[in-house]
Amino acid sequence: MSQEKFDQEAQHSLPTQVEPARDEHAEVKNEDQHGISMPEICRESSEEASFVHPADLADHLENLSLEKQVCALRHMPKEDAAEALAELEENVAVDVLENLDADTAAQIIAEMDPDDAADVLDELDEDHRDVLLGHLGKEDSEELRNLLNFDPDSAAGVMNTELILVEQTLTVDGAIALIRREMEEKENPYYAYVVDDKDILVGVLSLRNLMLSRPGTILADAVAGQSVVSVPYDMPKGEVASLLSHYNYLAIPVVDYEGHIMGLVTYDDTMDIMHEEASADMLGMVGADPEESVDTPWLESVCKRLPWLAVNMINSALSAWVVYMFEGSIAQMAVLAVLMPMIANQAGNTGQQALAVMIRQLATDRFDQKKAWMAVLREGKIGLVTGLCMALLAFFGAWGFTRNILVGCVMGGSLLCDMLLGAVAGGSIPLIFRALGRDPAQASSIFLTTITDSAGFFIFLGLATVVLF
Repeated sequence: MSQEKFDQEAQHSLPTQVEPARDEHAEVKNEDQHGISMPEICRESSEEASFVHPADLADHLENLSLEKQVCALRHMPKEDAAEALAELEENVAVDVLENLDADTAAQIIAEMDPDDAADVLDELDEDHRDVLLGHLGKEDSEELRNLLNFDPDSAAGVMNTELILVEQTLTVDGAIALIRREMEEKENPYYAYVVDDKDILVGVLSLRNLMLSRPGTILADAVAGQSVVSVPYDMPKGEVASLLSHYNYLAIPVVDYEGHIMGLVTYDDTMDIMHEEASADMLGMVGADPEESVDTPWLESVCKRLPWLAVNMINSALSAWVVYMFEGSIAQMAVLAVLMPMIANQAGNTGQQALAVMIRQLATDRFDQKKAWMAVLREGKIGLVTGLCMALLAFFGAWGFTRNILVGCVMGGSLLCDMLLGAVAGGSIPLIFRALGRDPAQASSIFLTTITDSAGFFIFLGLATVVLF
């Protein structure tokens, strides 16, 4: 939405009378071209650079106070407000909806694409959601209630129900005429979905192929022999995103188990899903909650992080206990305490590399069991070769530092063993978590660090005790 359009809706003439001690949230008797009295904060929020896309407007709104966000959305055209609301961060959109009056909020929601509206409504508390749905028209309300009944992490939970359906008995000319009538009301109509009289999906035609088809061609003939790629409504959204990315489609249809088309998932939804899952994996690896953000109340974050910090404390105690076992060796040769952290650090870094590669693979690709464990073997080979290289450097470095060739041998041998262990552990932990039915990324980093630290200290101090004393 351009700034000129925004100003036409939000800007108003200078006041004829202004009270000297006026609160900034009070109504000022300035009226825009529609005769709407607007608070001063609305006028201030409109004095910004032009916005050529709703995403730019959403970025601008997120930098405003809640009062200004609410006021701006209330007074801009409802279609523009809907586009901006869809681009806002979910927590911001929820705050805005909760502070808008029900009528205005319902009007904005009615202009949103059903999948975007359902996503925002799903974040509201049930009572407030019911109030807003009650202010919508019957058709819109029923459609959104149906979407909200689906698992938000499934294909149906992210699908858009605004799609172009054409009967297989139509001709190409009839289908084009139908699309022209419906095009304006649909979101990004990339394909026409050919159905029979029971709405069972029988074919898909891109708009380009439809336009290039011979006039008079029956759609049933145009899609004859076509293998339609679709997804069941209960497929996890991560798998849907991977499938859409694999085929490089702009959209993929969602069907029930009888083949009736229910909606479609578009490529922009896929980008959101992948971004969301990548963020969740990154947070999960270190034991943070995937839903946490900088806007999460700090006490809630404390409650979410404490359990994993307690687990990490127990794991660290295990490493400390291993070191304590070799207290005598460290007392006799203090240089061991200096070199010891290098072993754990290097092995931990090797394991993190393997862990990141494996989690990424699991997140973006379907992995059968045989291929998965072959990937672990691959990480083992990488750990062996990189371990040999680093072991040689460690050998000469420790020898030169201590003037003791045996210390160099202990350092090099320990580093090789721990790096190999770190690579195998980093590749295996996500697979073990998946086999147990857990998120492969969940606190993987914590358990990997425990293995590399505890094993690294034990290998290094144990080998030093055998060789040096």
